[in-house]
Amino acid sequence: MKTFATALSLALPAAAVTISEINGNAFLSPYEGETVSGVEGLVTAIGEDGFYLRSTSPDSDDATSESIYVYGSSSVSKVSVGDIITLSGKVSEYRSSDDYLYLTELTSPSSIVVQSTGNKVAPVVIGKDRSPPTEAYSSLDTGDVLAVPNNVSQISVDNPVLQPESYGMDFWESLSGELVSLTGLTIITKPNQYGDVFVRGDWAVTGLNGHGGLTQTADGEYCGILSHDPADKIDSNPEAIKIGSPLDGTSNSDSSRVGDTVEDVTGVVQWKYGQYMVLPSTALKVTGSDDTVASASSLTGDGTCKALAIGSYNVENLSPSSDTIEAIADHIANYLNGPAIMCLQEIQDNDGETDDGVVDANVTLSTLADLISAAGGPEYDFTEIAPIDGENGGAPGGNIRVAYLYDPSIVQLRNPNPGTASEANEVLSGPELKYNPGLIAPTNEAWDASRKPLVAAWETVDGKNTFFTINVHFASKGGGSYLQGDERPPVNGGVDQRTSQAEIVASFVASILAENSSAKILATGDFNEFSFVQPLTTFASKSGLTELDEVVGIDPLERYTYIYDSNHEQLDHIFVSEALGEGAQMEHIHVNTWVNYDDAPSDHDPTVALFNVCE
Repeated sequence: MKTFATALSLALPAAAVTISEINGNAFLSPYEGETVSGVEGLVTAIGEDGFYLRSTSPDSDDATSESIYVYGSSSVSKVSVGDIITLSGKVSEYRSSDDYLYLTELTSPSSIVVQSTGNKVAPVVIGKDRSPPTEAYSSLDTGDVLAVPNNVSQISVDNPVLQPESYGMDFWESLSGELVSLTGLTIITKPNQYGDVFVRGDWAVTGLNGHGGLTQTADGEYCGILSHDPADKIDSNPEAIKIGSPLDGTSNSDSSRVGDTVEDVTGVVQWKYGQYMVLPSTALKVTGSDDTVASASSLTGDGTCKALAIGSYNVENLSPSSDTIEAIADHIANYLNGPAIMCLQEIQDNDGETDDGVVDANVTLSTLADLISAAGGPEYDFTEIAPIDGENGGAPGGNIRVAYLYDPSIVQLRNPNPGTASEANEVLSGPELKYNPGLIAPTNEAWDASRKPLVAAWETVDGKNTFFTINVHFASKGGGSYLQGDERPPVNGGVDQRTSQAEIVASFVASILAENSSAKILATGDFNEFSFVQPLTTFASKSGLTELDEVVGIDPLERYTYIYDSNHEQLDHIFVSEALGEGAQMEHIHVNTWVNYDDAPSDHDPTVALFNVCE
């Protein structure tokens, strides 16, 4: 059901206004709710439920779109591309969700008169006639789409004047309804179920990584925590544009991959389903395939304290019956080279999403361990603490949790004494753990419907070298709003909960370091957050740990483990104490972000690192 914005003008019905006057120089039309007549334009494209009209008397202001969508399926048969027409209609602002932007359109078209036919229809060439900004989305974000607090203002309320030379949303809004041409295109995301993909083209971009995607960074160049100042801004690549469903009813391929090239696209700009996109005249045609595949890590532990490998992997709702479990096992055995310790997230209970009270995951972990061994990896033991049924969030019945696999020929738990799902671990003098392994503050409300972090103290099998690991899976981003949506800055779902979680884990780390400032500590997992955003800047500052990407000097553009919308992002991190970071090495293994959804056993890439844990 359509909903419409409150009228912004009380003027009498207007006659013979231009399309640029209807659009105005802001997001919402100054003529909203009014009936206009004598509107003249060139039909540039036709869809199933309407057509697109370009002004025949354009103004000189780039902020005012010269095109508009005319909604009304009965009018489609009355016009053809290349017709110059006049018509009457009602200026409407439409959106189907409160999170969406309004689309300015003409509804109830009438009095359609074709003035001439066969006129030339030339698209606006992006990168030649107009080029998008590369860093900021909206003037209402104060330059940072991840600033807190979120949702301070809304475009539908403030209706800011468009500044298309400075802000990405303003740029695409200033072309709303316009026929454009995109050239030199490369796909930068996986296609969704409809074949929609984000692309970059023959225009300036920032954040370009080695595989052809765009990496989200701080200040457009660096995303390290130590170098990040609170005044720095986040670059989430507004220059990327989504290619939506073709106007002619064909379908885009759902098998394209990141880095594939496609033929030039001609289509119309429109805000739909959470983003600005170009609706192409016909389906995308892939012209070249990026068949680069991830290589096995160059890092391999040598079985001694001098080169001990630790991996981290969100294995996406893994149960014994998952059809992805063999691929996950292969990744651990042959791409991560069988680390001495594997820190796993999203391990489900023994019967997966059957909601019957089962919480143990011994079958899940033993099945995975057996498959890793069969694939040529180590013969792992495992340790976990089963959650209280239904309290960890995630898929109902799955009882996801974090867990460890470990190679008992290299490492062992130090003085093993497992805690329970409700027992809070403590740091004792030494430092030693009250429970090993044990959960950190599991009954604190910060972990409501969220995975509890599992801390363990390890030692090499000779008992001489001790170190600590904390395996985390912070609260999800569920409840967030669209990056290009009405709320500004966008709602970063769960940010307050993750900040509380970060403070709790950081305090635990600090208590270990208070006992021994030279303690070797690693915190890793799916933090569900970016290095340069409040939960993790809080964690880094209060824990005394440093992100390993920064310690080892990973190129900021190659720091990604996940793809969402137009961005390659890093949600999975390793943080280390100073003593553990000395001489460390690390690699992100892109076994999942570089392939199609159907070929990826997880939506996250794993990471592996090599450490000297010798005393």
